[in-house]
Amino acid sequence: MKRENFQSRLGFILVSAGCAIGIGNVWKFPYITGANGGGVFVLCYLLSLILMGVPILTMELAVGRASRQSAVLSYKALEPQGSKWHLHGWFCVIGCYLLMMYYTTVAGWMLGYFFKYLGGSFSGLAGDAIDGVFGAMLGNPGEMTLWMVLVVLAGFLVVSFGLQKGLERISKVMMLCLLVLMVVLAIHSLTLEGGMEGLKFYLLPDFGRAMEAGLGSVITAAMNQAFFTLSLGIAAMEIFGSYMTRDHTLTGESVRICCLDTFVALMSGLIIFPACFSFSVQPDAGPSLIFMTLPKVFANMPLGRLWGSLFFLFMTFASFTTVIAVFENLLANCIDNFGWTRKKAALVNCVFILIASLPCVLGYNLWSGFHPFLGKDVLDSEDFIVSNLLLPIGSLVYLLFCVTKWGWGFDKYLAEANTGSGLKLPESGTAKKALQVYFSVILPLLILVILVQGLPSFGWKLGVCAATLALLVLMAHRKKA
Repeated sequence: MKRENFQSRLGFILVSAGCAIGIGNVWKFPYITGANGGGVFVLCYLLSLILMGVPILTMELAVGRASRQSAVLSYKALEPQGSKWHLHGWFCVIGCYLLMMYYTTVAGWMLGYFFKYLGGSFSGLAGDAIDGVFGAMLGNPGEMTLWMVLVVLAGFLVVSFGLQKGLERISKVMMLCLLVLMVVLAIHSLTLEGGMEGLKFYLLPDFGRAMEAGLGSVITAAMNQAFFTLSLGIAAMEIFGSYMTRDHTLTGESVRICCLDTFVALMSGLIIFPACFSFSVQPDAGPSLIFMTLPKVFANMPLGRLWGSLFFLFMTFASFTTVIAVFENLLANCIDNFGWTRKKAALVNCVFILIASLPCVLGYNLWSGFHPFLGKDVLDSEDFIVSNLLLPIGSLVYLLFCVTKWGWGFDKYLAEANTGSGLKLPESGTAKKALQVYFSVILPLLILVILVQGLPSFGWKLGVCAATLALLVLMAHRKKA
């Protein structure tokens, strides 16, 4: 069966950016920025994105475009004969399923809050009563299930129509709406009395604040956020490479995706920090920032119901574009590996995700005493496996596959990345050699830093590094002729 392509270059960029743009940009980025002193963190984040995010993104896209296949078969098409790099493809599939097992629940929270604001549930509430709305939602398994089911059904309905008629068409509309909403919300926040103080905290580097937070911690947190914001390492982006044309270089397209992703993250800060400073709310409130802190801001704001509705509509769009992008990955893997039709793949995966998402939903109420991993609840356990293990290890695998002689190889990767018009990586001379050294020595070490610092103890650090090394040796192993 002929593989679909994106209808337009804009469609590819918006869909790929929609996959990268998600709750991490508009929820995690602001509170981590607040906790790490503001402007210095933002500066380190932007540098990390250039030095780490863009290169790894080009590699995922290169594997996808060169093979025209989803995760497992892409490795099989490009790996040296007898090697086992394709084993990582199955870890990518598992990672995408695990991600959706909790991401659909959080996306449901965004949708639920949008309807609560639209229906006036927060009108007249203040203080602890606002906090209680979130607690009541988490404690109600019926309500939590309803929002999760709506997200899952809507997501698989979209992708069942195909790449162009489903994912691309809906993502274009939602992304454009998201960008318009962001600009409107940011302008409104900047016009609030006292909002400029929040803007200074956010964008003006203050090394004194960074030293208070710990400069080393600020730098590693920035590297961590820049790395994870693009959802690299589980083939979430690779699949869109397989749908690309060869008209434009992958470096140029990766820079555009990263710029759009960064624009959304930065704009979310422009919405949140001026509003927090205007109403004397701490900007480092942590994960509760969105569901407890900001509703208190909206409660004190003129037309707060309107601005709260628009904000959570924006959050719903941001999370849903990621959901449908990863759902497309799940469908593509079933179609490519098992020969299923798109409709069958959508139906089977929809049923599976609905069932598999229930533990996360119930983990806040009926199963609240269930802590399956490291004493964490269900959502945090699933997120730890994906964010702290599968993403960094997977990115390391893609990197080594693309730049070492035991994998696809640096020259083949470079030729694919530079195919088309646009920004190109150096192809000869000293610049090429320096790039190869950076990609094959320095970048793997940076990823290892991220992997190690995200693990809870020395035993974990040692065990995961040893297991990762064993996996890489296994995948690179070739049978003797």
